[in-house]
Amino acid sequence: MLEASTIFFPAPAAGVRPAGAPAIRQVDPVVEDDRWDAGLADCPSATFFHTAAWARVLEEAYGFRPAYFTLRAAGKLCAVLPVMEIDSWLTGRRGVSLPFTDECAPLCADPASFRRLLGEALDHARLRGWKYLEFRGGRPLFGSALASASFLGHQLDLRDPEAVLFSRLESSVRRAIRKAGQGGLAIEFSQGIAAVREFHSLLGKTRKRHGVPPQPFSFFAAIQRHILAQNQGWVVLARHGGIPVAGAVYFRFGKTVIYKYGASDEAFQHLRANNLVMWEAIKRHAQEGFATLDFGRTSLENEGLRRFKLGWGATERRIDYVRYDCRSGLFGVAADPSHGWHIRLFKLLPVRLLQWIGATLYKHAA
Repeated sequence: MLEASTIFFPAPAAGVRPAGAPAIRQVDPVVEDDRWDAGLADCPSATFFHTAAWARVLEEAYGFRPAYFTLRAAGKLCAVLPVMEIDSWLTGRRGVSLPFTDECAPLCADPASFRRLLGEALDHARLRGWKYLEFRGGRPLFGSALASASFLGHQLDLRDPEAVLFSRLESSVRRAIRKAGQGGLAIEFSQGIAAVREFHSLLGKTRKRHGVPPQPFSFFAAIQRHILAQNQGWVVLARHGGIPVAGAVYFRFGKTVIYKYGASDEAFQHLRANNLVMWEAIKRHAQEGFATLDFGRTSLENEGLRRFKLGWGATERRIDYVRYDCRSGLFGVAADPSHGWHIRLFKLLPVRLLQWIGATLYKHAA
């Protein structure tokens, strides 16, 4: 919900293109399939969240409708504005680029291409009756427009030798890894549905501690089918006596691996299993030639999570979202859903009830 909106942004005229300029196409990456990901090779800034696999997960798990606006030149994909339509009787119809994504900036080599794609997207938004169009990343493309929400992003360079990577960790992180290594933990990399189910069980406990419902298992089942089973990621579990006590889900594209979800059982916190999961993932992906580990977004208010990510030697940057109100023609500031009375309420509810709430509401929240 918009709290304030002060800057007018004139909509570019869609349908008007310079002589000789390529036409804008609206496509569904799921339909284009392998051709889509092959085309992303021509976009150096493309991330995992721009891929057909992520579009397929969002479409299958939540019923979101893809509307990706593209420009091609000389047969190559040169600009992409990815959008999913959320059509909810509870929260209204709007476009998000992209839902449940930490950052998914438009892929545009120049401002002129971006303005053409934006004009087409805004025309589509009016035609579909969207409340707003939200962009998760690409803030410099919007000039003086307000940021609707801001987060911190953290990235770790994986190109150094293992000994150097370890030396750059904070001393407390190094001690935690050594302690975890002596605690009888076994680390497992898996792409199977059984491991995903075990991770989801841990996630329910973790989200309850944070006062947030877990994502439905159907969402993670779609991740397993379309991402993990296609060798585009891993679920990493730490076991103690055969029992899963911590885990994380990673996605991979190009030279970057993304730490997307983490979970643990608080009863085994003394084993420091989360630290060992992360370190083993860092080592493996570095050995496999990945250049960067992206830790995803962090709320500006979450100092504990920020310190955890910085402790691995990651560099910090700001991630701004931009939200355009299609009715007023203004950019606005949105309320941060990670704060409020509902957090305290959710911490009191049993995990099974939270799972039902997550399965019911996530497709509306997006």
